[in-house]
Amino acid sequence: MSSDISFGPPAQQWHYSKSTKTYDLVGGSTQKLKVLTTEGPDGVSFTISLELTALVIVDMQNFFLDAKCINHPNGLKAVEPTIKVIEKCRELGIQVIWLNWGLTDHDMTTLPAAVQHGFMKNIIHETTASIQPWKGLGSEMGGSMGRCLFADTWNADIYPPLKKHVQPSDLHCAKNRMSGLWTPDQPLWKTLKEQKKTTVLFAGVNTDQCVLGTFVDGYNAGWNCIMIDDCCGTTTVGAREVTLLNVASCYGFVTDSESLITAKVV
Repeated sequence: MSSDISFGPPAQQWHYSKSTKTYDLVGGSTQKLKVLTTEGPDGVSFTISLELTALVIVDMQNFFLDAKCINHPNGLKAVEPTIKVIEKCRELGIQVIWLNWGLTDHDMTTLPAAVQHGFMKNIIHETTASIQPWKGLGSEMGGSMGRCLFADTWNADIYPPLKKHVQPSDLHCAKNRMSGLWTPDQPLWKTLKEQKKTTVLFAGVNTDQCVLGTFVDGYNAGWNCIMIDDCCGTTTVGAREVTLLNVASCYGFVTDSESLITAKVV
């Protein structure tokens, strides 16, 4: 009996070797990176095409990482590993894409109540605990911070330690939902298609919210999705473990920065 199992549509099949415990996500591509997984069965690896892969960095913005807006220690821990992965991706020729909230006045006329609700809890519940300097999407945050998560404001800008690593070859996509792939009209969807990317590496915040939301929509739309564990962070207690379990068992693969940086081209 053959040790190889192939599945998926002809144009984008996966091939699994039982003998090497490796998923080949790209078939006949010549430049492949073999990466070890860090969740799921021990010893499992996957191979990805360098030219068909993009690194998508989600919401690493002042709003989510600067102490004037939110206390996010796990997000801050993800900054240094993310910088290392960015450098590795540049070395390998993997496209870097920054996916950030960047609302417009038009978006404010179409945002569903449920989306707005998630950013209004301090107002609705009138709590004195952990009050933040914002009162809903589009609200003025005071001083020079600008409107909450609006395009071209300080709070929506990339967090400075990461912004120092932005290069002209990078691509930038705005989103107006937790997911950047919730509809084919979204800039990230169009960009990945135009760039002919079939595999996406995910970093960013929050692991269980905007990162996972975009990840799952990408999975449903047919992209090969990989989460880089230590390049993600969340404020939700227990969410990391559940998210990684579900990603590894259902939606794609989990690795970490060390596994990606030390991976070999095969």
